[in-house]
Amino acid sequence: MALGEFDLIRRFFAGSALQHPFNQLGIGDDCALLNLPDTYQIAVTADTMVEKVHFFADVDPNALGHKVLAVNLSDLAAMGAEPFAVTLALTLPQVDESWLQAFADGFLALARQCRVDLVGGDTTSGPLSLTVQAMGAVPLGQALLRSGARPGDLIFVSGPIGDAGLGLKIKQGLPVFDNEQPLQRFDRPLPRIETGLALRGVASACIDISDGLAADLGHILQQSGVGAVLDWDKLPLSTAVGEYIATSSDWTLPLSAGDDYELCFTVPAPLAAKVPAGCHCVGVVEVESGLRIRRAGRIENIPARGYQHFA
Repeated sequence: MALGEFDLIRRFFAGSALQHPFNQLGIGDDCALLNLPDTYQIAVTADTMVEKVHFFADVDPNALGHKVLAVNLSDLAAMGAEPFAVTLALTLPQVDESWLQAFADGFLALARQCRVDLVGGDTTSGPLSLTVQAMGAVPLGQALLRSGARPGDLIFVSGPIGDAGLGLKIKQGLPVFDNEQPLQRFDRPLPRIETGLALRGVASACIDISDGLAADLGHILQQSGVGAVLDWDKLPLSTAVGEYIATSSDWTLPLSAGDDYELCFTVPAPLAAKVPAGCHCVGVVEVESGLRIRRAGRIENIPARGYQHFA
């Protein structure tokens, strides 16, 4: 006998006790109940992932469960928010219990790692799609925005860029000798929550790299009314990405490929010493609008292109 909607929820998603003190009541009632201290604001984000648009039909469901949560927690990290609760809307073409178990295991493992509770959601039948709403808490006035970058600020990224884009190319059939890291970064990105928390009071602007460094940094520049110059030699690139560029001459991959979910942020120069270890300074904010890169002794413009639905 096939599982019904409520049995499915109880079996795969409702068994965990609440971890975060802000969550009073989770799955089981019409709504969750959340309590935040008066000194905090709530940051809310939502993302939908659709089969054949965001993931392949033969995706590992455990990795998919991890990723659908990770991309939402990354948005909270970019705001300097501490995640505490998420909801999941799950649309399934059919009930496949082994697929659901693997998906739930991947989703809930990352939730436990990040101390965030699944407090509600919905299940329905239809083409496979997944929507997560994530909620985080940030002290009043300390949220990291995209609009605070100023000329002279230094530009940082929290880790290597381009690996997830290379991982996508590998999944599409590109033969690459060293494919372990690119595939891991594409399938199981890690939201930089601790980095985001450490940037409160340090970063002047912040965003997560979901659509590519050029496109996402471009959002900061546009909303801050400034421009920037990146330094090619300072971009943190893995060995695999470096080898891909050397053999393909496609040097734009680290700038245009999405799905890395590292943080890109700007910092006033006097505060640079407070940037968390492991982050990389890759450029500087300027008065002149637009995004440019210093490469091979020349400065050239970079189009702020990235993936856009309906474009």
